[in-house]
Amino acid sequence: MEDAVAAPDAQPGATPTDEPIAVCVVTGMSGAGKSAVANVLEDLGWWVVDNLPPLLLPDLVASVTTSHERSKVGVVVDVRGGALFADLDRALATLRRRGTTPTILFLEAADDALVRRYESVRRPHPLQGEDRILDGIARERAQVADVRAEADVVVDTSQLTVHQLARRVRAMFGGDISHVRVVVMSFGFKYGIPLDADMVVDLRFLPNPFWVPELKAHTGEDADVAEYVLGQPRTGEFVDTVHRLVGLTLPGFAEEGKAFLTLAVGCTGGKHRSVAVTRTLAARLREDGHEVGVVHRDLGRE
Repeated sequence: MEDAVAAPDAQPGATPTDEPIAVCVVTGMSGAGKSAVANVLEDLGWWVVDNLPPLLLPDLVASVTTSHERSKVGVVVDVRGGALFADLDRALATLRRRGTTPTILFLEAADDALVRRYESVRRPHPLQGEDRILDGIARERAQVADVRAEADVVVDTSQLTVHQLARRVRAMFGGDISHVRVVVMSFGFKYGIPLDADMVVDLRFLPNPFWVPELKAHTGEDADVAEYVLGQPRTGEFVDTVHRLVGLTLPGFAEEGKAFLTLAVGCTGGKHRSVAVTRTLAARLREDGHEVGVVHRDLGRE
């Protein structure tokens, strides 16, 4: 079967760039933060196109490939395109046949968070029509269910500020993503397990610095807390085990075409143990030569 969209003719004298093209498709729920993500990608040097009809995506990538101008392309695709959104699967299949594996970043948010955001800007949901905002949200969830299931990364922005979302995106896309990039994220179980985690480890078996008076007000970024956490008898063996596990997993992720592995390291509040161990694991993985981003999801919430 022929590709859905034919590649455009190369410009005179243009030859395909030797550097592989990185393609990120930003999609998800309306109001979940796609515009904010697009802005961050632009700041990181990506060429970003908002609300592109999906069937034009292969042509866009082909043009960038021959232009030598950029090696990273971000495209925001969502239900604003109406019936054209249904063409996304077809466009992604065309890209993969041509040898480009896109990363699909899906932004999620809870219904109540989306309703608050739409009410604050006094704009209707694109699928709302004459009904309630919640009706539009429900219709959209049904339409994006398949692409959400295929997403490489799902980020729940319900509790994230714009700045927190920006930090998350920089951690994921700020380096070389031609290989699997690891994002090590500390979090607190009392605030919920990160939706976008590929692996979750639990540090609540370690003594909690929260109950040590001189450490309670400090965090895992402080030397005294880090020394306390890393000095516990079981910590070293645990860190070694997780380090080896990630090392075993990364080649499989690469073979499956995944761009990211998100390792979530949790303790009770995301302030002491998880922060100290996250920093240590990130340093170890960098020493192995991996691209690593660090996110402290709940640091500062207490």
